[in-house]
Amino acid sequence: MLKNYHYTVAERFMRYVQIDTESNHASNSFPSTEKQKDLAKLLVSELQQMGITDAKMDEFGYVYATIPSNTNKQVPVICYCAHIDTSADCSGTNVKPILHKSYNGNPIVLPDDNSQVLTIEQYPYLKEHIGSDIITASGTTLLGADDKAGVAIIMEFAQYIMQHPEHKHGTIKLLFTPDEEVGRGTEHVNLEYLGAQYGYTLDGGEAGHLEVETFSADAATITINGVSAHPGYAKNKLVNALKIAGELLSILPKAEWSPETTEKKQGYVHPVRMEGVAEKATIDFIIRDFETANLAKYEDRLKHFAETVVGCHAGASFEMEVKEQYRNMYEVLQHHPKVVEYAEEAYQRTGLVVRKEPIRGGTDGSRLSFMGLPCPNLYTGMQAIHSKKEWVGVKDLQLGVETLVHLCEIWEEKTLN
Repeated sequence: MLKNYHYTVAERFMRYVQIDTESNHASNSFPSTEKQKDLAKLLVSELQQMGITDAKMDEFGYVYATIPSNTNKQVPVICYCAHIDTSADCSGTNVKPILHKSYNGNPIVLPDDNSQVLTIEQYPYLKEHIGSDIITASGTTLLGADDKAGVAIIMEFAQYIMQHPEHKHGTIKLLFTPDEEVGRGTEHVNLEYLGAQYGYTLDGGEAGHLEVETFSADAATITINGVSAHPGYAKNKLVNALKIAGELLSILPKAEWSPETTEKKQGYVHPVRMEGVAEKATIDFIIRDFETANLAKYEDRLKHFAETVVGCHAGASFEMEVKEQYRNMYEVLQHHPKVVEYAEEAYQRTGLVVRKEPIRGGTDGSRLSFMGLPCPNLYTGMQAIHSKKEWVGVKDLQLGVETLVHLCEIWEEKTLN
């Protein structure tokens, strides 16, 4: 831990999670919910109070800030990034964070819903926090550690580094993004204004995890066109698009090719939303694999299933639209080894064992990497994300701050001029 430093990162985190920043998949605005700007405005205010004078929020809800260099070396500009929104998978309204002091290893019953119980059997990582403090919500909402743990770590780092000039570093950019949870976190980011050469997202799990691989991801929408008719006079006329959609879902593989039957580096096709009426129905899918080339194969297979089902219904038709979402950031990071190597060294200086694991998902770093900002993903400690049992260990938050301090120092030390 940082010497002679009183950490306020837990208090900071608990303050942030009480601000509702839930994003909305169905919204066409940006950010998808205006309330995300409530946290963005607070971050700007706090950064300015630290003496970071250029901190600002733009019209889209992005927060940009600069910690000036305090060295004569020409150090590459690095960026620390986290997202401010929380997932709509579980309510983020009226979050009540609870600090559990000196966790003793026993089950934790959340007070506002006694059916929500955290146990070591369900979450083995709790063992690593026996004797330390952990934070949960109260049982009726998610906690918001994804990704307010990352936000709090970066903000605590900023406070510390501004107060301790003995740590030499180059220019450091801070970036907080909205709408990561709906896959739009980088849609309006201004990388030219940001002015960084390398980046790090803080959106990972257990302390020591370093993520340099993500899924490659596409979204597909299948629109099924039926034939409408008055149900009282529908014989030999009505072709119900909703029933055809149900048939399509029913023939998808049951023992493979789905999130519930895959792990590690196995890909999947996953229906996430269906809506419609008898005349027209749509099904939205997400398509994931670590090998980008496999996405086209999955999409061809999905289209074949649709052709098979729709072809059995005279008068019905369908269209399939595919959109790129993000790509495996390793395809970029493998060409910039030092951005990963320096992170590994920072982990080691923090006393952590580095564990590289692929993310069965994506981060803002996936898209940022392909936009020209190579950007691996660092740990925050968040656990059981998107659920009422979400929790984070206070010592992981503190370690995260220390890791960021080491990381900016390493970039300065490794720069020779």
